[in-house]
Amino acid sequence: MSFKELAECIIEGDEGQAVAHVKTMIDQGQNPLEIISEGLMAGMNVVGERFKEGDMFVPEVLMSARAMNASIELVKPLINDEDMPNAGTVVIGTVKGDLHDIGKNLVSMMMESAGFKVINIGIDVSTEKFVEAVKENNAKVVAMSAMLTTTMIYMKKVIEALDAEGLRDKVKVMIGGAPVTQKFATDIGADLYTVDASSAATKAKQMLA
Repeated sequence: MSFKELAECIIEGDEGQAVAHVKTMIDQGQNPLEIISEGLMAGMNVVGERFKEGDMFVPEVLMSARAMNASIELVKPLINDEDMPNAGTVVIGTVKGDLHDIGKNLVSMMMESAGFKVINIGIDVSTEKFVEAVKENNAKVVAMSAMLTTTMIYMKKVIEALDAEGLRDKVKVMIGGAPVTQKFATDIGADLYTVDASSAATKAKQMLA
């Protein structure tokens, strides 16, 4: 049972096969961290690239992400929390007044696949909830999504709230969503704007490095 075959299952979004492969690997005594990095993450990296190139679409990416998450759940109990690949903790949510979920969940999955610990606080999220989640989880990144021009202005309020709580210099703010632009990100003082889910994880890593 090879890492390459496991990566292929992830790319194909075959959850049943991926889980079966991981179980076999665990039984064979394979290093759990290698199962994650050489098999699962390697597969998701390809998915991310193909999504960016337009060779894969949202439903396929979601299937791959589900296969990845189900597989990781099997490996997690074998790894100390401190040994889990962790590029940093990200708090992610859709801002207050906005109920759009798919883009945010996609970014969330991509970031998890890239080794971030992701705290997904849902949709219609208030400034207080963003601030609270950052404090509780000692987050390095706050990621905000908005799909409406009427709700994206709320992102500025969250940044102001982080500032008021003395957290702004401790956390990077990244934003995205259909109406959001680089100019808007610059105007409200966000650290990073990404145009799609696949580049979000890569750019977040670069930003933290």
